[in-house]
Amino acid sequence: MAETETSRWHDASSPVDAPYALTPEQLTQFHADGFLVLENFASAPEVAAMLARADELVESFDPSTVSIFSTTNQKEKTDEYFLDSGNHVSFFFEEKAFDESSGAKVLKQAKGLSLNKMGHAMHDLDPTFAAFSRSTKVNGMMRSMGMTDPTPVQSMYIFKQPSIGGEVVPHQDSTFLHSTPMTCTGIWVALENCTKDNGCLWALPKSHLGGVHKRMLVVGEPGKGAISFEGAYPDFDLTQFVPLEVKAGTMVLLHGENVHYSAPNTSPASRHAYSVHYVDGTASWDHRNWLQRTHAFPFQPLAPLPTVAC
Repeated sequence: MAETETSRWHDASSPVDAPYALTPEQLTQFHADGFLVLENFASAPEVAAMLARADELVESFDPSTVSIFSTTNQKEKTDEYFLDSGNHVSFFFEEKAFDESSGAKVLKQAKGLSLNKMGHAMHDLDPTFAAFSRSTKVNGMMRSMGMTDPTPVQSMYIFKQPSIGGEVVPHQDSTFLHSTPMTCTGIWVALENCTKDNGCLWALPKSHLGGVHKRMLVVGEPGKGAISFEGAYPDFDLTQFVPLEVKAGTMVLLHGENVHYSAPNTSPASRHAYSVHYVDGTASWDHRNWLQRTHAFPFQPLAPLPTVAC
């Protein structure tokens, strides 16, 4: 049985007086559909800066550390490196990146064309990605939605590599990032043009109204526990999903209970994106979530917005 939310945030029927606040019409659409597309949210310089910084991070990465990310075989592929990645900027390969015919994992191509993603504390540890994740525009938008204390908890740079970019199966972000009350909200920023050919997002309108169907839990010591799942997703009708073919700079705002997916990228074009998930700091973070910070590295909320003198 799906877990339904009780009280998400304070009443946000009207936007707060903040820079980049969503309009009443945008708020209505978001709460009706469970997602919202905002064109040109990231400026061309911001997009260029994130693309360039990603290149630098990949160049400095030692590919001798092998961790593979998969949504189709999550329980088997989740390792300690992944479970501790909420405290670092970690790197994860595509399942199809390796030639294992010799019995060893050998990359078929350059590391920069083999990674699935990097994350999950980029919003705190990397200045370029922190600047965007904690920008006034993101802060104002989150507060206009009713978040009292918007707090970024997870960030990732998604490569969606040409030809081998893996499928991300239909899922809800609150499956993985659970709070009480449920307040998970994601921003997904296209850094390259996204089409059905290169694996754009697909979202299921109104799916957030059914609550959270499934939970991913970690039992045991944080960063080393065993993965288990509670509940199950229904068989979603893929014909009901809407393709989000968007230009670079577009931001997709995702309700934590919205169901969305992306198909494999079998095209010759990559589909880079940057994603951050926020919760309200006034909510209780579930100690069974896979992502747990160390005591020395707690979650940090966005700074209070400056007051405007009248």
